[in-house]
Amino acid sequence: MTVKATAPVDPADHTRIQDWFRELSEHVQAVDFAAARHLFSDDFLAFGTFSDFVYGQAPAEQNQWRKVWPTIDGFTWRLDDVKSIVSPDRLFAVGLGIWDSTGYQPDGMPFDRKGRATVSFGRDAVDQPWVATHTHMSLFRGTPDVSHGNKPSRS
Repeated sequence: MTVKATAPVDPADHTRIQDWFRELSEHVQAVDFAAARHLFSDDFLAFGTFSDFVYGQAPAEQNQWRKVWPTIDGFTWRLDDVKSIVSPDRLFAVGLGIWDSTGYQPDGMPFDRKGRATVSFGRDAVDQPWVATHTHMSLFRGTPDVSHGNKPSRS
């Protein structure tokens, strides 16, 4: 078989995948849903904590993002550890990342809220930014699945 998951990735493609993760973390930290929408295709498909499958950006925002982003702090990806798999035509990719954040117990006590994600990306041309077509985000084993923080959203 000539297909390899570890095939060399053009550095520009990998940098743009890292940029996607970086920008998402900025929007999560700011609790700015509207600003994050362009990072996802309108019809993207997600696995979610609160639903088996979430079809579409708007339902994901309503049923996932709005239940998590306002309740956590310090959401950041380990950008130096992001992995990329890119198709030979450079129009499809998969990014894998690990995040760190702070969650809150019902009594307000903080806890480490770490997790991982697999994101599939597409784009119409090599010079365009990546847009997420699928996300699967999950907490590391033993991490409480609900955080009880309460920040206002920007949008």
